[in-house]
Amino acid sequence: MRVSLQWLRELVSVEPECLDPETLAERLSIAGFEVEAIEDLAARAAGVVVGYVEERRPHPNADKLSVCRVAVGSGEPLQIVCGAANVREGLHVPVALVGSTLPAVGLTIKPAELRGVASSGMICSLRELGLDDGSDGIAELDGLLETVPPLGTPVGPSLGLDDQVLELAITANRPDGLSMRGIAREVAALSGGSTRFPPDAAAVPAEPLAATPADLKAMEAGGLFSLTALTGVRVGPSPAWLRQRLERAGVRPINNVVDITNLVMLETGQPLHAFDRERLADLGGGEAQPGRIGLRQGRSGEAFVALDGQERRLGEENLVVTYADHPIALAGVMGGLGEAVNEATSSIWLEAAVFAPEAVRRSARSAGLRTEACSRFEKGVPSAITLAAADRAVGLLQDLAGARVEGRWLHRRPAEPPPDLVLRRSALHNLLGPLVVEGEEIDLDDGRITSTLEALGCALEPAEEGWSVRIPPERARDLKREVDLIEEVARLVGYDRFASHLPDPLVAGGLEPAQQLERRLRRSLCAAGLQEICSLSLVAGAPGRVPLANPLLADYGHLRDNLHQELLQAARRNLQASLPGFWGFEIGRVFPGSADGDGGGPAETTLLVGVIAGERRSERWRSSGKPGPPDYFQARGALQAGLEPLRLTVEDRPWSELPLLHPGRAARLLVEGRPVGWFGQLHPSEAEALDLPSAAYVFELVLEPLLTAGTRRNRWQATFRPFPTVPASERDLALVVPADTTAAALLATIRKAGRPLLEQAELIDRYEGSQVQEGHCSQAFRLRYRDSSRTLTDEEVEAAHRQVREALERQFGAEQRR
Repeated sequence: MRVSLQWLRELVSVEPECLDPETLAERLSIAGFEVEAIEDLAARAAGVVVGYVEERRPHPNADKLSVCRVAVGSGEPLQIVCGAANVREGLHVPVALVGSTLPAVGLTIKPAELRGVASSGMICSLRELGLDDGSDGIAELDGLLETVPPLGTPVGPSLGLDDQVLELAITANRPDGLSMRGIAREVAALSGGSTRFPPDAAAVPAEPLAATPADLKAMEAGGLFSLTALTGVRVGPSPAWLRQRLERAGVRPINNVVDITNLVMLETGQPLHAFDRERLADLGGGEAQPGRIGLRQGRSGEAFVALDGQERRLGEENLVVTYADHPIALAGVMGGLGEAVNEATSSIWLEAAVFAPEAVRRSARSAGLRTEACSRFEKGVPSAITLAAADRAVGLLQDLAGARVEGRWLHRRPAEPPPDLVLRRSALHNLLGPLVVEGEEIDLDDGRITSTLEALGCALEPAEEGWSVRIPPERARDLKREVDLIEEVARLVGYDRFASHLPDPLVAGGLEPAQQLERRLRRSLCAAGLQEICSLSLVAGAPGRVPLANPLLADYGHLRDNLHQELLQAARRNLQASLPGFWGFEIGRVFPGSADGDGGGPAETTLLVGVIAGERRSERWRSSGKPGPPDYFQARGALQAGLEPLRLTVEDRPWSELPLLHPGRAARLLVEGRPVGWFGQLHPSEAEALDLPSAAYVFELVLEPLLTAGTRRNRWQATFRPFPTVPASERDLALVVPADTTAAALLATIRKAGRPLLEQAELIDRYEGSQVQEGHCSQAFRLRYRDSSRTLTDEEVEAAHRQVREALERQFGAEQRR
């Protein structure tokens, strides 16, 4: 947003020093409107004065050059060689004296000799002064100015080059900053001044727009659509003051009608568009009827020629304004060339509308266009200012183009004003703290609070604990809560003026036990051979996934509902790149499609997911150079090693309900008797589809119950146990049990029955074959018995061992293998 300080001075009443460019730029930047550049327009014409061509004669050695004698006031006339075709005697022209610099063309004027003739200075065109008017000749001041200043007078002020322009970066939450009125309110609030806007124009009475139901519904999506009919319009050049305002804002003047719509957009932030009414009538046949105006999505391949002269093929993402179902404008972006106002136009329809920000953004992106209008609609235009902006434009058209109002047609969605907010005095003081004034800390007084908010357009009424605040329509998008009002007060008073207080007492921070354990878990998984992966949380659409309201790209328009799919794709890419294996894990959030319990949106779950595919080792001498991918138990062991910091007993139970996994090589993982995840070999069909080896393993664990169990006091706080000073007694126990009996179930029974003397029990062998009966297997365990205070006798060990055997016989029908 380019802000002219001269225009700003007309809109706001403050002390002159408050509008010093450097001071104002600093205050605006601190307040949130970053000033990217300050342009001094006077520099474009520094050293350029009014001159008079007393004599012009042809150059003796060049057909296209002229030798001119130019008077510049004091001193002798200058001899200047000029190449412009329109130079002639009796012209007043801008003359750049020797030593001056023209930044618009990057040229420093020096004494020169052109084809053997000396030249001292340069007769300038408007383009060379940064005022491109589309012509190639020199500037003729007699036609440009009503009164030509005396010779030798600096030409800059006469051409409007006596201003400073601030280039502001406007954030997405401040659409009001894209208007001069919005910036004027900001400056008034920052400087303790007041605004002085032009008086409101007379409102034009409106009648309902009789469009089709489909068109009316599309118009309601934005909020408001209006057409104002004007006749007797005289199209011609704009007055100098209007052209200068547009040029300083970076907008090229076209004609008085188009320039008025652009001026109102810059002043109020409301884009407008004027259609040639007679051209619309020719398009639809017969007299132009407002009921034939429509709003719809573009059709695939539909042709549209915009004001830039380029023909574009529209698609379904484009939002178009139509007449008789013919597209006449890209809504909120750019009008059509065929219906544009030109010198022959005598009657127009003035469109003032509000379009949905997301629809304009999609349409502009699809068409590859960026315009001043779409930048405002994308950030949000409040419908409360639309008709007032149209009335302002109508008044200017009446004054500058002789227009007469015929009528207005309007369709708007019923809208409720933003609710009043309660601003509590105590909440403001508690959040901001005191001001520092001359070294003393004092609370911000009520008068400064009210004056700051009133300068932004808010209306305040005293309430029991503070104020009831009515929000102006143009700020309804970003002032929605009490804290937003407090932020505005702090921003405009100045964050640097409030006292800084450290917490009292000052206590060092630290990680919670769950955070510490998660970090240990990450390190342990890396130590077990897995590499941590970080994938995007936005994915393509699929049934059950939560869509984003406004995605940037269709392929990243939904929240992920699992982690294993991206990890499997990563494994595929790595193995296709000739790597021997892929061992990776990720800890991240997923968003299942079902809403959470309180109806607040999709639930979030943090998962630990990993993939083990191929081998991960640095040598092959042990396998004679042959690849050795891990089997099921080795992969499960790698996961168990990674989970070591949790100090949890993880129980595996056979599981065949997940289609992703091999039905006979998958397990449900339980902690403290509750399911927390699963582990298994990838189903052969899935492995084949992904071009992964058959020995690929996937695991998924819900992180929260693991961290909760791992940070219980009895596990999290380490307890000291002295090293045993008495010997242990070990016994091996081989059992024949049904083949579907798990070692985990047997170990649970052994540990329970062997108390209190059993110190450790582990599986050392499992055998299935001809030496045991069919349907059974042999499982061998090593049991260690010890009493920490004395040496056990053989009788005591045998008694405890017998207890274990009897418990296994009762519960599983186990027989001791001989």
